[in-house]
Amino acid sequence: MYLLWLRVAAILYATASVAVFPAVLSGSLRWRKICVHLGGLGLFFHFVSSTEMLVVAHRWMPVGVREIESLLGLAVAGLFFLVWWLYDAISLGIFALPATFFLVFIPALGPDSYHFPSAGVRISWLVAHIVALLLAYAALCFSLLASLMYLVAERRIKRKISPGNTSSRSLLNWLLPLDTLERIAHATLEFGFPCMTVGLIIGSVLVQETSLGAAYYRDPKILASFVMWAIYVVLLLVRRGAGLRGRRAAYVSGAALVVMMAVWAANLFSHVHRFGPQ
Repeated sequence: MYLLWLRVAAILYATASVAVFPAVLSGSLRWRKICVHLGGLGLFFHFVSSTEMLVVAHRWMPVGVREIESLLGLAVAGLFFLVWWLYDAISLGIFALPATFFLVFIPALGPDSYHFPSAGVRISWLVAHIVALLLAYAALCFSLLASLMYLVAERRIKRKISPGNTSSRSLLNWLLPLDTLERIAHATLEFGFPCMTVGLIIGSVLVQETSLGAAYYRDPKILASFVMWAIYVVLLLVRRGAGLRGRRAAYVSGAALVVMMAVWAANLFSHVHRFGPQ
């Protein structure tokens, strides 16, 4: 029965992880309440699941990687809600709630390795995993491109280049307005984040049929991907929370692109994500 409660907690954590972003980035009180209530329910069911798991097993300490992951997730969620209760620091939920979900998600699949019903289903999940991550990387590239175009257009305006100028700079008349470029940069960034999150979740499911087990998460490519996800979160926070626009936003997007290239370079050292023949 404890597995059922853990699955309920995982669903609640996932929903709270979605709600925390509009709650923090937009300052919405409605989403804030939804996030706190769903996350709190997830913590309750998680506690019930962990307690029942240890009572049924007649022990007080976790055994195995999945039990440790589940209890670590409980500790992260419990600490977050304690800090939220004392300091009203809901913004920490952007990191704490998704991290808790990732820690709980694999144990919620069951004590044994998950197996897909057929090879076709597994291939479909693999395709979805690859497509989601590629969309995330493409969105980040578009965000950087829009930011760079913003820099060029801003510099052109500052130099007061008239549309009828016959100089070589007249080739840049096709550039979009600054406000449009800024909205494109931010919209593509917000589009890429859920794609990356979904891609990582699907990847966590796919690994359950491999013999790597917990060692999979020590792979350079996997570690770099989760770092990239965290940087994506920071980039969203900085752009929305600090009102970062224009030149500084382009610099931050450029730094994120450098990290993305490092993630791709990690394929050279990865044992499970090499491109081409193995």
